[in-house]
Amino acid sequence: MLASYNLQSTFSSYNFYDTVKSPWIIGLILALIVGFCLFGGGKRIIQATTFLVPFMGMAYILVAVIITAINANLLPSIFKEIFSSAFDFKSISGGFFGSCVMYGIKRGLFSNEAGVGSAPNASASAEVAHPAKQGLVQVLSVFIDTILVCSATGFMCMSSGITPTAELSGAPYVQEALRSTLGEFGPIFITVAMILFAFTTLLGNLFYVDKAFCYIFKRTPGKLFNTIYYIIASLIILLGSVLNADLLWNIADITMGAMTLINMPVIIALGKYAIRALDDFCMQRKAGRNPVFKAKDINLPHKVDYWQD
Repeated sequence: MLASYNLQSTFSSYNFYDTVKSPWIIGLILALIVGFCLFGGGKRIIQATTFLVPFMGMAYILVAVIITAINANLLPSIFKEIFSSAFDFKSISGGFFGSCVMYGIKRGLFSNEAGVGSAPNASASAEVAHPAKQGLVQVLSVFIDTILVCSATGFMCMSSGITPTAELSGAPYVQEALRSTLGEFGPIFITVAMILFAFTTLLGNLFYVDKAFCYIFKRTPGKLFNTIYYIIASLIILLGSVLNADLLWNIADITMGAMTLINMPVIIALGKYAIRALDDFCMQRKAGRNPVFKAKDINLPHKVDYWQD
């Protein structure tokens, strides 16, 4: 729902946007396209978007760097504001006992999903000879998401001179930040990027749900079940585009927080096996071999689907 809302909100900066009708229209179009892909069509749409997303991600960072470079004269004041706010002990004490820390945790979880337990769904589908290889990729993804993308966005917005307001929050704020430097190209660029990012996010999350049902039922669900599920999923996407942003963020925070509370004890319980797997990977690398994993090498007591031999 949040991805659907963020996508439609990028159109709010255009003159044709109507606060009542436009969210329903955009949400309906998005729901129909996603539903079409879920029911087996739209393979070319999926292929095109998944191909374009990495390039759009690199282009986004490049645009952020360009805008920051154009406004390089503002960097000293930006760094001053960042560090003065970060090390303002009065703010720290108030924020620590108040909502600032909690707000940072919530947005941090949404930024890279580290510890939430959702990212392993994607990494587990990778074909690798050793699980530590994909684990290291996942560590890198946290760096890319939070350090690169979020920092690039922060510097881009702060160097634009645009002050965020209650009316100008989320994607529209980023659009205005780009508009101040790049003109009308800025909002269009963000809209295209958001369409690609949100669309692939929706398909990716629904792929997780699909595999979760397979695991729960110990088989691939029947056609009738999938039809009902796809219709409900499409309706949820439509609903998300018209609901209030604060409500959607609260729902996302609660559900992601619940996932994290479930996942953290599991991480602690399985952590020793992850460390053993990493040690095994490093040992084989030092020996000059291409690491190949076998469950027995780390005394893994659990039954696994792969790496038995």
